[in-house]
Amino acid sequence: MPKMKSNSGAGKTFRKTASGQFKRKKAYKSHILSSKTTKRKRKLRRATLVSASETKRVRTMLQ
Repeated sequence: MPKMKSNSGAGKTFRKTASGQFKRKKAYKSHILSSKTTKRKRKLRRATLVSASETKRVRTMLQ
């Protein structure tokens, strides 16, 4: 049987942490930045963790 392919887009988007969680970048930071406040844009720079409800889906895409 052929093997399942991992999702190459997910491989570029998510990184696994040492504790087994997944890091991701925040959305809404790509364009139309002039209407967003400086504080809002600064907070969007930081990475965050994938939520518990989405972790299983991300893990499946990366296998």
